[in-house]
Amino acid sequence: MYKIALFNKIPQESLNIMSNEKYIIIEEETTDVDGIIMRSMDIHNLKFSKQLKAIARSGAGVNNIPIERCAEEGIVVFNSPGGNSNAVCELTFMSLIMSSRRIAESINWTKSLTSNVVDAVERGKSQFVGPELKGKTLGVIGMGNVGHLVANMGIKFGMEVIGYDPYISMKNALALSWDVQYSDDVNELYRRSDYITLHVPYNEETKNYINKDNIKIMKDGVRILNLARAGIVNEDDIIEALEEGKVAHFICDLPNEKLLNARNVICTPHLGGSTPEAEGNCAEMAVTELTEYLEKGNIHNSVNFPDCSMDRNPGTQRIVVLNKNIPNMIGILASGLSKHNINIIGMVNKSKGDYACNIIDVIGEFSEEQIKEIEHHPGILRVMLIK
Repeated sequence: MYKIALFNKIPQESLNIMSNEKYIIIEEETTDVDGIIMRSMDIHNLKFSKQLKAIARSGAGVNNIPIERCAEEGIVVFNSPGGNSNAVCELTFMSLIMSSRRIAESINWTKSLTSNVVDAVERGKSQFVGPELKGKTLGVIGMGNVGHLVANMGIKFGMEVIGYDPYISMKNALALSWDVQYSDDVNELYRRSDYITLHVPYNEETKNYINKDNIKIMKDGVRILNLARAGIVNEDDIIEALEEGKVAHFICDLPNEKLLNARNVICTPHLGGSTPEAEGNCAEMAVTELTEYLEKGNIHNSVNFPDCSMDRNPGTQRIVVLNKNIPNMIGILASGLSKHNINIIGMVNKSKGDYACNIIDVIGEFSEEQIKEIEHHPGILRVMLIK
């Protein structure tokens, strides 16, 4: 039986994927389990047990998980890319309209009216006049699972759309409308765009991605959206630009005290993936990734180990080895198995950066002692036997 801990609420429909005959669900924050399913809880300071083999994040972002430490301890971390893409795309266009038509301000003003409401509305509505999206230029930074949907939707709104992403995948590139203009110069996007929306992960490359230097390049009155991750936009720089009128509005789905008190900032409470459909999609993906790894050793959508999978050869045992990506690992594994008269029937090896995965189907008796013998080699992070 596999033990799985839930660190956040997960839809029951998704949990039903796990058979009661194979899995025990534990609704507490413990690492003395085979796997963890979670959403937004921060686990950077959590100590992991040696039993823990995998963590599945129901959602795309993993900045709440210590990815590198997990890799060093042989713990595969999965995320759920694309599960909430449509939800975030819809929120993006709601935010674009809010930034243009001053919807939030108008609602607050209307609620403040206490008498002669009809007359007051007719006299006061002109203060909320704002431009339509049609005919304006939308710059989309990041053309991944969300960004390419936003770009295509912008075309349907009658906008001119410019996309920028030096790492765009072939799949997402092929899914783009022919009318989307792709630029390999982000400064061109800054110069031409009336609206700029960010759909990139947070990392060292994207930290403070929007700052005073590139804001200077943008059009006066540009509207900027960040529904992706905190830290991508330098908050001090954006607030200064808002005060000066260089930026007309900033829409953020990641509020904090500083932004809530700033002029012409609209904050939503991290609603990007907050739909039943998105939560269900992400949870189902996370559960499927976790069960596929524990039961078959196959890795899909891991952020710290390579995608690696192989159809099971009939009549075999399966050995999964996670290791540092260093020379002669395959030779070490092959010789370690052959000296115990264990025959390799099928094998696949994949690497990703500093780490690698080997899936090996074998015939022969493979014991716990032999697992420990392989794990003893420098660079081996974990050996898992699947019968």
